[in-house]
Amino acid sequence: MSKRLRVMVTGGAGFIGSHLCDYLLQQGHQVVIVDNLITGSLENISHFDGNDDVLFIEHDVSEYIKVPGKIDAVMHLASPASPNQSSPYGYPQLSIQTLKVGSLGTHNALGVARAHNALFLLASTSEIYGDPEIHPQHENYFGHVNPVGPRSVYDEAKRFAEAITMAYHRKHGLQTHIARIFNTFGPRMRLDDGRVVPNFLVQSLQQKPLTVYGDGLQTRSFCYVSDTVDALYRLLQTDFNEPVNIGNPVEITIKQLAELINHMTGNPAGIIEMPGSRAPADPQRRKPDISRAAEVLDWKPQVEIEAGLELTIKDFQGRL
Repeated sequence: MSKRLRVMVTGGAGFIGSHLCDYLLQQGHQVVIVDNLITGSLENISHFDGNDDVLFIEHDVSEYIKVPGKIDAVMHLASPASPNQSSPYGYPQLSIQTLKVGSLGTHNALGVARAHNALFLLASTSEIYGDPEIHPQHENYFGHVNPVGPRSVYDEAKRFAEAITMAYHRKHGLQTHIARIFNTFGPRMRLDDGRVVPNFLVQSLQQKPLTVYGDGLQTRSFCYVSDTVDALYRLLQTDFNEPVNIGNPVEITIKQLAELINHMTGNPAGIIEMPGSRAPADPQRRKPDISRAAEVLDWKPQVEIEAGLELTIKDFQGRL
C-alpha cells in the first residue's frame, strides 16, 4: 500500500493479532489495538510502549466501540480460540463470550468501518467447515456443522460473522474481506490455549508424555504465524470480497505432530494414546485448498513446520 493507514485491530493483544500489529507497523502504518484481554495479553504488546504509532484501548468489542481519530481499515480478529481454555474434551468455557464477539462484536466492528468508510477484514476460520465431508476444503464448500453441538459456539459465531460481513458489503457497499484461517501456530500462543500445539509443547518441555486423544490419526494443516499475517495483509489490499482460505496445505496427523515435537524437544516420555476420548464433532481431516489464495493474493506459505516449531519452542521455553 502506498498510503499510510491507521488500522484498528480488534484482538490486537492476542496471538495472531499482536503479530499482525507488528507487521502493519513494519509496513509503515499506525495501529489502534482494541482488546478486552480476556484471552489477549499485555505482554504480547509491551514492546509497543512509547511507540506513537500505537494506541491501545482496553475494551470489549461486544459493546459499542468508540475510537478517537480517523480509521482507514478495520481488521477484526477478536475472539477466543476454539477450543478455548477448554476441558480436555474440547467443551469451550468461554461459550457466551465467543458467541457475543462473533455476532455483536462483528456488528460493532463493521459499524466502525462504515462510519469511517474504511476497509474491513474479518478473520474467520476453517471451523466453519465443521467436520468436513470433502477433502481438501475449498471456499465453495458450505460445511458440515452441528448447530447445537459443543463446538457450535465458535463455528456458528464465525458463520454469522461471515454472513453479516457480506450483508454490509451488499447493503452498504462496504469494501469487505473474509479470511478463513486454518490452524496457525507460533510464538505468543497462550500456554493454556487449549489447542494441540501449545498442549504438546508444554507437556514435552516439562518432560511429560504427550496426550493424544483418540487414535491420533486425525489430521491438521499447520501454518506458521508470519505466513498467516502476510496473507491477511495481502488480502486487505485486494478488492476481492468472497472468502479466502489461509493455511498451509501440508497435512500431518496428530500422532506425527506429537512424535515430531518430542523429537525436537528431546522429550523421552513418549506418547499416551487415549482411545475413545476424542472431542465430539472433532474434525477427522483438515486441509485447505489454497488455490484461491494463490490466484488472488499471489501467496503460499514459506515457513516449513519444523522451522516454525523451532521458533515456537524457543518462545515457550522462555516463558515456562
